[in-house]
Amino acid sequence: METTGGRTSIFLLLLMKATLSSGAAEVKPSSNPVLVGQTLVLAVSPATVVTSGSWSLGTAVILNWLGSQAAVFPSYTGRASVDTATNTLTLRSVTLADAGVYTVKSTDSALTASITITVLEAISNVELKTNDTVFVEFRDSAVFTCSAKGSSPSFLWMNGSSVVTVGNWVQIGAGGSTLTILNMTRYDQGPLTCNVSNAVSSEISQSLNLTIYYGPDHMELRCNGQNISDFLLGSDLNVSCSAQSNPRAQLHWAFQGDRLTTTGPDLKLYSVSEKDSGLYSCLAYNNVTQLYSNITKSINIASGSEQRGVTVWLLPFLSMSAFLSTFSDNL
Repeated sequence: METTGGRTSIFLLLLMKATLSSGAAEVKPSSNPVLVGQTLVLAVSPATVVTSGSWSLGTAVILNWLGSQAAVFPSYTGRASVDTATNTLTLRSVTLADAGVYTVKSTDSALTASITITVLEAISNVELKTNDTVFVEFRDSAVFTCSAKGSSPSFLWMNGSSVVTVGNWVQIGAGGSTLTILNMTRYDQGPLTCNVSNAVSSEISQSLNLTIYYGPDHMELRCNGQNISDFLLGSDLNVSCSAQSNPRAQLHWAFQGDRLTTTGPDLKLYSVSEKDSGLYSCLAYNNVTQLYSNITKSINIASGSEQRGVTVWLLPFLSMSAFLSTFSDNL
């Protein structure tokens, strides 16, 4: 005679089978994606005891079990095991070939659940190369190539702390692994790095510093450290000239369009008189870019009652042309 407890057990078993067959069971991985070499654990939720079943990858059976006894197929020997109490699969030393759809199934088909696992190789050996490291601004272009080992790499280019983005003069191609900069500027000098990553790892290349020759430009001309032009009779003046340039620009001076013997950033005038009033010009020359730039300032020397306002302007074209011609002939 069947007891009440026996009826209850049979009812619960039938209810469990109905629940599992309705698709309520799911596989929960220890991680997904999985890094090559790691251990993958696939647990069935809710945890359910079944008499017998199997785990497979695609159409290939990994193992099957009956009661507490498990049989592992040869290709997974030493790597795969199952907890027959919870149906949990453990797969050690994962390889790229272990990616795919994993399915757990009970022999009576009461339990069936699947999951797709992605396996990735860690990013390593990131290397940054370029066609050259020395460029002239607005004249030269550069091509940079970033290579790495690993699965599904994603590339991010950095110039210092700023992300390099595509623009009129910037091109990124070959899946992000190449960077082309047209008409290099002084702001492209770096340090340039390539950050390669995937879902499980990342690595940054060595930094690359570039030499950019530029200028001369953005010139300034000051008197005694100030942007003033009117001075008293008998004053001592230090007229200083600066320019943004790499390498440092050669600086030459002219007064009223006539070249002076003084070279370098400073022109010193002592105990000035009215005859020292006039147009002072500084000419800058970069011997690598082979470019010129100039700036001119009007300086007025007078008694206190005769001082006039500041006047800063360029020397008339003809006077400066004569100066440039004389300067070029003497280079």
